[in-house]
Amino acid sequence: MPNIGLVQAARTTGLRVLRLLVPLALIAPATLHAQEDGFQIEGSVRVRFEGIDGQFRPGIRDTGALFVRTLTHAEYRKGPVRIGGELQDARTYFDRQPSSTGTTEVDTLEPVQAYVTAELTRTAMLQVGRMTMDLGSRRLVSRQVFRNSTNAFTGARFDWYTKAGDGATLFWVMPQDRLPNDRDSILDNDVALNRERLEQQLFGARGVKTRVIAGASLEGYVYRLAERDAPNFATRDRRLWTSGIRVWRPARIGALDFEVEAILQRGKARASTAASDRADLSVGAYFVHASIGRTFKAPWSPRLVLSYDRASGDGPGGKYGRFDTLFGARVFEYGPSGLYGPIGRANLSSPEVRLEARPGKRSDGYVAVRPLWLENATDTFASTGLRDPRGAAGRYAGTQLDTRLRRWLKPNRVRLGVGLSLLAKGRFLRNAPRAPQSGNTRYGFTEVTFSF
Repeated sequence: MPNIGLVQAARTTGLRVLRLLVPLALIAPATLHAQEDGFQIEGSVRVRFEGIDGQFRPGIRDTGALFVRTLTHAEYRKGPVRIGGELQDARTYFDRQPSSTGTTEVDTLEPVQAYVTAELTRTAMLQVGRMTMDLGSRRLVSRQVFRNSTNAFTGARFDWYTKAGDGATLFWVMPQDRLPNDRDSILDNDVALNRERLEQQLFGARGVKTRVIAGASLEGYVYRLAERDAPNFATRDRRLWTSGIRVWRPARIGALDFEVEAILQRGKARASTAASDRADLSVGAYFVHASIGRTFKAPWSPRLVLSYDRASGDGPGGKYGRFDTLFGARVFEYGPSGLYGPIGRANLSSPEVRLEARPGKRSDGYVAVRPLWLENATDTFASTGLRDPRGAAGRYAGTQLDTRLRRWLKPNRVRLGVGLSLLAKGRFLRNAPRAPQSGNTRYGFTEVTFSF
């Protein structure tokens, strides 16, 4: 099969899956169970086929794979108390080896949430147990949406908020270590309960003030990640303070919107997870995002956005300068992850032009063009795994063209999504040591989501 056939196979297989699932979804009840005593259950099944050729990762082959994710969330509410849980089942099939598939795609039969939430007052809430979290822009702490499995945490979270939208959050959690994490178990979709450890802790505080000036809101935060090695748990011994400030104005038809976020990272970390690596390096890293957009009064509500992202890379010397995005999401800015995902918030300098549109109440889509440069020519570029320690391959990595279209076939019940991405490789991705000589990268996916 020629290389482009992998992407075509993704679309064909996805459409076959759609023909099987849509008739079932159209006749299924909207709610499986909802009683007067406050018990509710909801969930979704998503089937996605992905294909990639022209691989950019060293040692990884072109492949296609079927990803299936099933989520079931149940909650019982009695007065100010809610007791809830969520079961995640994320699996992969037909993956050709060696591939990039890992615990971000496979996490079978996992209770990612099991919590108790209490409304302490009309404006304050406490949550304890296993949970998922979205904080602020989601660039540092998030629940993954596109990815097949999600980040989850165990601990406590306190929220205070007002009707106007002002608020504050305090939290202390242990990130869940997704298991199993060995290659054979992942490929076999084996079941193992994820584990939280005192050896890895994340805590912090954030505050939000809405409508500070000209309709803009202000957010400030500081997070602390503290980790150390444990049996069967190798880390970089990160002890990071991550602080940031964000100013934004939401998109509105006929008006300008904008967002600026600046993040500073300090602390200690090691260069690798190797047991022999005992050198604690001083961390000095940063990330900056700036964007401005406008939604036009026109059919399809087109929104044009210009943005720029810069994330520090690591240079020579006794310090560590590579920015760490902690547990953040990246798909909403940098294109699909899964078998793709070359771009991340590390050693990156990249502008983007994006056009978003809503062809109807049931449909939305976008097309985006993003040139890519390395912030530091001697560090690993973003999430590609490629590095030129001498810097001879230069800073220009290439240009990404990314597009996606989604449509609700039945509102809130069945949604179809398709996407295509092209990474036109530049000098760095062609000439860096171990760079695959496979031409430009082409990626596509077709997915159908059935919600109940």
